[in-house]
Amino acid sequence: MADLEEWAFPEEMQPQGGEYRFDLEAALDSVVLLRAEIPEDAFTAQILGTERAGNGVVIREGLVLTIGYLITEATAIWLTTNGGTAVAGFPLAYDQASGFGLVQPLGRLEVTPLAPGSSASCKVGDEVVVAGHGGAAHALKARVFAKREFAGYWEYVLEEALFTAPAHPNWGGTALIDRGGRLVGIGSLLVQEELRGKQVQGNMIVPIDLLAPILDDLLTLGRVNRPPRPWLGMYATEVEGQLVVAGLAQGGPADRAGLQVGDMLLEVGGGRPTGLADLFRSVWKLGAAGVEVPFSVRREGDALRLTVRSADRNDFLKKPHLH
Repeated sequence: MADLEEWAFPEEMQPQGGEYRFDLEAALDSVVLLRAEIPEDAFTAQILGTERAGNGVVIREGLVLTIGYLITEATAIWLTTNGGTAVAGFPLAYDQASGFGLVQPLGRLEVTPLAPGSSASCKVGDEVVVAGHGGAAHALKARVFAKREFAGYWEYVLEEALFTAPAHPNWGGTALIDRGGRLVGIGSLLVQEELRGKQVQGNMIVPIDLLAPILDDLLTLGRVNRPPRPWLGMYATEVEGQLVVAGLAQGGPADRAGLQVGDMLLEVGGGRPTGLADLFRSVWKLGAAGVEVPFSVRREGDALRLTVRSADRNDFLKKPHLH
């Protein structure tokens, strides 16, 4: 794994303490390095790898918030502060609907937690800081250039995500900090977007407002206290206005039902989806995990009807264990 410390933003791109009315150094110190080890036979190992590295944010004593794909099926987690303290961590929860993950440090990190703000108050055009572990050298002055719906091919939809530019190169689990020094989101993806007629790279940020309604459930149950959504294991994409199967989770529900890469998705649940977000919402409204999902597809000129018995995605994942 490449050393994540051997780089720095140019000074003109870094936030400077005198530019803010909060303790910038303390805010940046709340961001920790997160490294996770995943077994080779884990369900997500082939796609996400067996060694994952990113960031996490201390949001209260003994609790680190990160992006969930970093810790999915992890058997070992290490957290390192800007001061050099390193402790093991335990993966408490991963909420697939929001994308958030929670880690409990198994030792004292000795950093001040970063207080949550409200992503709802963060406006398009606002100046923000996108911070990774490593202090100002790994923190980036950025702007929010969009707030809108986001749909990911892995059966994921956010009603409203935040988009910032320029892009942070180590985006996973970064802290989005507003002008008041509050945490307003967690970094999730690198995206290519059109901004004022030009293509720019930016980051998609999961808004912090999604955390408060589910936090108690995640801490006590390890998941949100509601029936799990139906999961298909089908990676779909939009091609020239058409929804197409771009990939399948091996052994997942869609794979077992006979869907194939290249199938054009015409109908789901009796309706014609208008886009990726509509496709997933059409599946979710049919019921909880286990519900049968009828599809009409076009394959090499032929129209076919297939039924996928959905599943709970968590049933395919290795569960964490305290050693």
